[in-house]
Amino acid sequence: MKKLIFISACFLSACTAKQITTGNNSPTSSVTINGKIFTTAFQQKAAEYRALCFQAYNIARLRLDQYTATTTKPKAIITDIDETLLDNSPYETHRVLQGKDFDMASWYEWTAKGTADTMPGAASFFKYAASKGVTIFYVTNRDEKERAGTIQNLKRFNLPNADDAHFLPKQNVSSKEARRQAVFATHEIVLLLGDNLADFSALFDKKTVDERLRNTNFSAADFGTRFIILPNPVYGDWESSLYNYNYKLTQAQKDSVMRSVLKGY
Repeated sequence: MKKLIFISACFLSACTAKQITTGNNSPTSSVTINGKIFTTAFQQKAAEYRALCFQAYNIARLRLDQYTATTTKPKAIITDIDETLLDNSPYETHRVLQGKDFDMASWYEWTAKGTADTMPGAASFFKYAASKGVTIFYVTNRDEKERAGTIQNLKRFNLPNADDAHFLPKQNVSSKEARRQAVFATHEIVLLLGDNLADFSALFDKKTVDERLRNTNFSAADFGTRFIILPNPVYGDWESSLYNYNYKLTQAQKDSVMRSVLKGY
């Protein structure tokens, strides 16, 4: 019994020693930051998460094989990059273990490395699509300054069309609609892949929580047919919409909003 008590005490001491701190070394109980420890652990370690990614890419391959062209235009796939094709969970881990949330300076530092791994099933799918004569367009909200690091990252895995012509980053606006339409003008779009609903349609650009839910119901038939969505519990418009896209909220204000919208019994 004494040995068990000693081991338990050591375990509790270790947990306390590793308590997450904010930048000024004070403990944080932030719902949003600490919550990302849990969701990032799910992304990195849950076999269920991996299975969901394989499921998405298996369905994508099936739909590609079933696709019948309706025009003479060349076929293309539009894909998002972050948490659709590239796995940024090491960045999230690095931030949350410091008790910090996302910021652009640290994000640019991460993407410049060009070392993110691919999502489960992603590389093999895009290479398969290219073998079928389908062109890949990378429509991303990474910035222009991230071009070199991102293309380097894509080339690291020998992904198709990893070049300037097919890398379409954010310019003046975050909406991807204009960039999608530019691809539509020259290609027949077989599939769109993303982890955020705004990756698929302007119906989801900066919409409220209720609008996003209604428009998802409206577009139900597209999911698994034209739209292939990857899981992302860590970040996205699902979170931003809770804050009405007010990116100036403090961490405490975000936590307050997060607590207020949850349903209990």
